[in-house]
Amino acid sequence: MPIAIKVVIVVAFEPDQGPVPGELRYFRERENLNQTLPFPAGYRPLHLSASGILGIVTGVGAARAAASIMALGLDPRFDLTQALWLITGVAGIDPARGSLASVILPEYVVDGSLTHELDAREIPPEWPDGFVPIGKSYPYEQPREPRFNGDDGICFHLNRKLIESAFQLLRDEPLLDTENMASRRKHFQPANPAHCPPQIQRGDELACTTFWHGKLLSERARHWVEYQSDSQAVYTITAMEDAGILQALTNLAGAGRVNLNHVLIARAASNFDQQAEHVTAAESLVQSKVASYSAYLPALENAWRCGHKLIEAWLKGTLK
Repeated sequence: MPIAIKVVIVVAFEPDQGPVPGELRYFRERENLNQTLPFPAGYRPLHLSASGILGIVTGVGAARAAASIMALGLDPRFDLTQALWLITGVAGIDPARGSLASVILPEYVVDGSLTHELDAREIPPEWPDGFVPIGKSYPYEQPREPRFNGDDGICFHLNRKLIESAFQLLRDEPLLDTENMASRRKHFQPANPAHCPPQIQRGDELACTTFWHGKLLSERARHWVEYQSDSQAVYTITAMEDAGILQALTNLAGAGRVNLNHVLIARAASNFDQQAEHVTAAESLVQSKVASYSAYLPALENAWRCGHKLIEAWLKGTLK
């Protein structure tokens, strides 16, 4: 008989060893994911608790993430039909929308990679950027319409009721703040909300396999998310895997293997998506390496704190 899984914790990366944790370590240690299961069709072994919590490391990027989630969803060892899918880990955040180590609960995830693109040196001067929707002739051409059979697979809309329930549950959760983060925040404009302590927030996500950085690309992210969502979403964070994960879950839901209404994203901001004042984007990019972000460890801690509370509520039946 398949193992009934109650919660699936989905992260992208976790080092095999070493003192610096990846995105799963705190969950694995603190949620007692003590049983390691082979997972040859996936990226890394799976980790299971006695209470039915399953942890998966998908690998970085949309392709690895989609393949790993599809492999898990079709694995006959597990019954995933009632499971909460908690996608978590670190993300970059727009300083105009939030602050370091804040935890964001997106309702919309927009794929930023499925696009036409011109090299920046060849962008017409009248264009705002070099990204053109597939099937269009210039950036943000209206009317926006899907080109591939009514669904481009670009914009994913999660269960608003579940997200609101999660937000109400978490809104007063104390989050870790540090002096180092407080100092880092002061270098960014606008002062509010970038200068604020970490918060639990609603906001939406650009999922892009390319690790982009800089004020101009952040402006592109805002325009792209607004355009592809018909002005329903507001860009707040950027991560790499979530469009791939959500596409796999969408397909699995169509096969009756998962419930797409049971999907939550709770990502914590490890870094700003752009340079500070008086620093170039190139200089800032040098500082933007995983595990060296100014808020990397606090972001992991806050992701776990929120994830733990969501898991507890789901197991008790109070998160719906």
